Amino acid sequence: MNWLYLVGIIIFLLGLMFSIALHEIGHLVPAKIFGVKVTQYMVGFGSTAWSRRRGETEYGIKWIPFGGYIRMIGMLPPRPGDDPGKLRSTATGPWQGLIESARDAAQEEVRPGDEDRVFYRKKWWQKIIIMSGGPLMNFVLAFVFFSILLVGIGLPTWAPIVSPETSTCVIPATEQRTTCKPTDRPTPAAQAGLKPGDRMVSFDGHRIATWDDATRLIRSHGPGPVELGVVRDGKPLTLDVTLIAQDRPNLQDPKKLDKNVGFLGVLPTEVMQRQSLGQVVGYMGELTARVAGSLVNLPEKMVGVWHAAFSGEERDPEGPVGVVGAGRMGGEILASDLSNEKKIAIFVNLLAGFNLAIGMFNLIPLLPLDGGHIAGGIWEGIKRAYARIMRRPEPKYVDIAKVLPLTYAIALVMMVMAGLLVYADLVNPLTLTG
Repeated sequence: MNWLYLVGIIIFLLGLMFSIALHEIGHLVPAKIFGVKVTQYMVGFGSTAWSRRRGETEYGIKWIPFGGYIRMIGMLPPRPGDDPGKLRSTATGPWQGLIESARDAAQEEVRPGDEDRVFYRKKWWQKIIIMSGGPLMNFVLAFVFFSILLVGIGLPTWAPIVSPETSTCVIPATEQRTTCKPTDRPTPAAQAGLKPGDRMVSFDGHRIATWDDATRLIRSHGPGPVELGVVRDGKPLTLDVTLIAQDRPNLQDPKKLDKNVGFLGVLPTEVMQRQSLGQVVGYMGELTARVAGSLVNLPEKMVGVWHAAFSGEERDPEGPVGVVGAGRMGGEILASDLSNEKKIAIFVNLLAGFNLAIGMFNLIPLLPLDGGHIAGGIWEGIKRAYARIMRRPEPKYVDIAKVLPLTYAIALVMMVMAGLLVYADLVNPLTLTG
């Protein structure tokens, strides 16, 4: 195995653990502010690799870096008729559920004096803030990563700069070749003396800012003479060019041909173009809508993953990918022949997209996800507001224990989905080149 590939996997896992750690801090900080007793803050699952106790909280790292949790006491209210000073023994982390329920069932978490520090006694809006803190932290991280990508590095775009790959002869669009034949005539660009690195800035008096501008102006002009403004080695030049008519692939549908359009004979150069912070917001908005659509269609997407895993069908590039698959992508990025700038850009984009997806997935209003607890807090707020308006007695706390059977079922489905993704990512992974 290429050592760069392994380093790429490790870097991605470190980035993932960093994201998980901040997600849990998003829960931890408001929980402590509102007086909830937090006994554990853990990054990872499984056995503990390292931990240290500070005050009443144990902070640690576990060996399996695929999640994390904070343990808040009193996630469930007592049974009706039980001693209100005692709580039902249960696993408390929203992602722990089935994994640590047997271990936690024997632990007594609420000690004398902790009765007012349990989660379920907190105000409904405090519960919402506590449980929203994790996904919110993921969204903040996604914004930071996308800002680094778009503002600091830039997005790859085609610039109106003559590429060194530009052919000097006219090759018909119907022929699949890149080398010139002795019978091929020179392109108008070659005849006019256009050189690699020349930036096209104007065409027939019209300003060229993008490659799309250049393509549109050249094609719409048709055959004939025209003045082309370029910048070469920092100096402006005006070249007299005589365009010819050619059949070229349609810009929207490359399978179709546009007949007798203007032809110059140059290829663009790919550059990293920096964006503004406002464009980061728009970029995140578009991706958020796409992720939301993917989550709605997740059951259908998982059927595709099943067929890819067990029938050898091609993986859907827009389908879900697990931590293992994303880690493999990290290795593929670092081991590729791309420039260092592009490697960093793709890596940052991968971490940003993962944080966005994790944040949105956690907002699904089903337990044991954060969104299930948020929904419980909202429902409690609605009940209390209704009782206040109707001058009725204050309702009891929302008892999420009543939906524990559904929680266990959803947790089981999530474990099966996670296992399926791990298997698919091993036997039929998504690749950046595939």
